Amino acid sequence: MEGRSPAQVFALVIGLTLVVAGILGFFYNASFGTGDGLQRDAVLGVLEVNGWHNVVHIASGVLGLAVAGSYGGARAYAIGLGVVYLLIAFLGFLAGDGDEIFKLIPVNTEDNVLHLLIGIAGVGAGLATPATTAPSTVRPASA
Repeated sequence: MEGRSPAQVFALVIGLTLVVAGILGFFYNASFGTGDGLQRDAVLGVLEVNGWHNVVHIASGVLGLAVAGSYGGARAYAIGLGVVYLLIAFLGFLAGDGDEIFKLIPVNTEDNVLHLLIGIAGVGAGLATPATTAPSTVRPASA
């Protein structure tokens, strides 16, 4: 991954991971119920999912993969996703273990910790990537 910024690596790795996690999640629970009818299951017995949770993972992962090749896009994605996942972690910790966010997305403590780590990594990768690329010291070949 030489030549990629920290934000580009984050966008690629987290993007791919979220897409795979979202697809895998549908094998555990594909229900789109809400409120009291919300169904859930735990991926690998650990992370709570349902159809909504899976769609969020796939959508945020596809977005990461789409911008991974773009220096500025990857930086914006890393910071933006990081902030969103920090907010989701906060809301999840407020909801509590085994509850839902907005009566749609099931979460548990493991989910909340994972969301917190993704958020910290995203903001960190985004801030570790300068807002503009460094100027090149390579001279173009003369004709």
